[in-house]
Amino acid sequence: MGRAAGALLGKLCPGLQGASSHYTQHVHQLLVRHCSSGNYTGHEEKAMLDRIIRVDHAGEYGANRIYAGQMAVLGRSSVGPIIQHMWDQEKDHLQKFNELMVAHRVRPTVLLPFWNVAGFTLGAVTALLGKKGAMACTVAVEATISNHYNNQIRTLMERDPEKYRSLLETLKKFRDEELEHHDTGLEHDAELKNERLRGTRFRTLTVNTLDLFKTIGSQLN
Repeated sequence: MGRAAGALLGKLCPGLQGASSHYTQHVHQLLVRHCSSGNYTGHEEKAMLDRIIRVDHAGEYGANRIYAGQMAVLGRSSVGPIIQHMWDQEKDHLQKFNELMVAHRVRPTVLLPFWNVAGFTLGAVTALLGKKGAMACTVAVEATISNHYNNQIRTLMERDPEKYRSLLETLKKFRDEELEHHDTGLEHDAELKNERLRGTRFRTLTVNTLDLFKTIGSQLN
């Protein structure tokens, strides 16, 4: 685009032919600076924020329901307090995204009623298989959520880290807590040595389910 503008300037103003090259370079630099600094339209910015907030809200809602299902089965077991601690942090995450939904006027996915049932069912079913099944589910869930957070952090950093400082701080904090949950799950998943295949199937099922929730949730509002 910059080169075309420079060429057009040379044709329209032959006396400025020598300056057209400098003009072309200048316009090109402005365009690169414009694109790399995250200067997007208001509509694009709104769509991006809506997508991030809606996806994260759906993910945290689903995680809450999964932990609720696990607690319904394992709440009185030896891992009950551990699951409760992780669930309490997920409740804080969900509350924050509830606030962001209101602040940015973002509508939640229409599939929340489905998330409610499916998330609880996934948590309860894996918990019925015992502590190992529940922790395998936790590892898969937290790995998926933290990966989504990392992708969103990268996107916001590339656009305008100063403008999105507050949201970035929130995403980084939640990402770190999800990784802690992931590591907790691994610590208690260590006994799956003789059930590695089964554990892998649990993780695959959980990851695919959570990714499906997030993908559909980001498209519907």
